[in-house]
Amino acid sequence: MWSRLPSGPSADRGLETLKNDSVKTIRLFLLASSAAFMIAAGLAPDRGEMMTGLATILMSPAQLTKDYFAIGSVSGTFLNMSLVGWVCAAMACLPGAVVNGATIAAYFLTVGFSTFGINFLNIWPFFLGVMLHALARKESFAKYDNLAMFSTALCPLASELLLRYPGGGEVRGVTISGVAMMLVVGILIGFLTTAMAAHSPNVHKGYDLYSAALPGVLLGLMAVAVLYKTLGNTVPEITATLGESSPAVVWTFCGVFFALCVLGGFWLNGNSFQGYMDLLRDTGHKADFTAKYGAGLAIMNVGVYGLFICAYYILVGASFNGVTLGIIFCMVCFGAAGAHPGNVWPIMVGYILASLTATQLFGGVFPVNAQAILVGLCFASGLAPIAGNYGWWAGIVAGAGHYALVTSIPAIHGGFSLYNGGFTALVIAVIMVPQLETFCKNREQRLAAKKS
Repeated sequence: MWSRLPSGPSADRGLETLKNDSVKTIRLFLLASSAAFMIAAGLAPDRGEMMTGLATILMSPAQLTKDYFAIGSVSGTFLNMSLVGWVCAAMACLPGAVVNGATIAAYFLTVGFSTFGINFLNIWPFFLGVMLHALARKESFAKYDNLAMFSTALCPLASELLLRYPGGGEVRGVTISGVAMMLVVGILIGFLTTAMAAHSPNVHKGYDLYSAALPGVLLGLMAVAVLYKTLGNTVPEITATLGESSPAVVWTFCGVFFALCVLGGFWLNGNSFQGYMDLLRDTGHKADFTAKYGAGLAIMNVGVYGLFICAYYILVGASFNGVTLGIIFCMVCFGAAGAHPGNVWPIMVGYILASLTATQLFGGVFPVNAQAILVGLCFASGLAPIAGNYGWWAGIVAGAGHYALVTSIPAIHGGFSLYNGGFTALVIAVIMVPQLETFCKNREQRLAAKKS
C-alpha cells in the first residue's frame, strides 16, 4: 500500500523502494499531464488556429493579466501549456533530480501560468540563470530542477524586454538589443532567485506555500526601479486582457483531468482510500504529502482538491476564461505539498466574507467573482498551513486579509511578477504568525493539552 510506510528489519530497504517508486510515479504523472494538455490542444474547438495562436502568444507582452485564450487561441494555449510542461517534466527526469511533492507544485504552478504570463519562449533565460548558479557552485543542474521552475516568476518581464523595451506602447518585434536585454536580465534573475528561494521559508516559517514569491516580487521591484524609474523610462500601464468565458472547455478538461487523478491515485493506493482522511487532517505545515502518505494519495488529493476548487469557482459565478483555467492549476499545485480541502475552505470563506462586507456595506469594487479576486484566492490558498495549524478562524482572518491587500501589490513590480498573490500571502503570514505564536496554541499544543 502506498499509504503505509514499512517497518521492521527491512524498513530501510522498504523505505528506499518506496522512495524510488514515488519518484517514478511522480515523473510519469508529470509526463502524462503534459500529454493531456497536448491532447486537449488537438481536441479544442479552434484547433485549426493552434500554431498561429501559439505564435501570437510567443510574440505578445505578458504583463499581468493577459489571457492567452484571448491573445492567441484555446488550442494554442493548451499547446503552450504542453510544451512548457514537457520541458519541466524533462528536468524532473534528469539523473539526480530532486523529485518530491515540491516538484509537482513547481510543475503545475509553471504550467498554470502558461495560460497568462509564461510561454515556451520566455522561460529559457531563467533556466539558464539557474544553470549558471549550479556551475558556479560546481553542482549538477538537476539538483535545482524545482528551483528552476520556480524561477519563472518574472517571465512577463522577459517578454517585455524582448518585444518593446524601453517603451511600453506598440510591440516593435524581436531585435538584437531585445534578445540581449532578455538574456542578460533573465539570466541574472534566475541566478539570484536560486539562492533567495532556498532561504525565503525562513522569513515566513513555512506558512506561505508560495515561498518563491519573495524573490519573485523583490527582484521584480528592483528590475522596475533600475530599468524604468532610474533610467527615466515609463513603466507600461497595467491593463488586463481577458477573453470570453469558455465553460465547456474548462469544465470538461478540468473535470476529466482531476477525475483521472482521483482514479489513478486510488489505483496506486492499492484500490483504496485508506489514509486519505489522515491527509485531510494534516496541517499542511512544511508538509510533503508524497513522503508522508505516498505518491498515490498525493495524486488522489490533487484530483479531489482540483474538483473542490472547480466547484467553488462555479458556485461564485467565475468567468471560465484562460486565466481561470490557469489559476485552477496554480491553486491545485500544492495538492501534493501542503494544501487540501480541509485547510483551504477557511481561506475561501474569508474571501467571501471580506468581499460581501466590502461590496455590500462599504461600496467596494471587487466582488468575489471579479477576475482579480479569483486570481487572488488562488494564492491566498498558500496560507492553508495557518488554518491547518491554528484553526479555521485563523484561516478566515488570513483569507480576509489577503483579499484586502492583493489588488494593491502589482503597483510595486509593474505587473511583471506572476507571484503577486504569493507575495501577498507572505505579507499576511509575516503579520499573523508572530501574533498566533504569541497568543494562540498550535494544533500540536492543543492536542498535548487535551492529553494532559
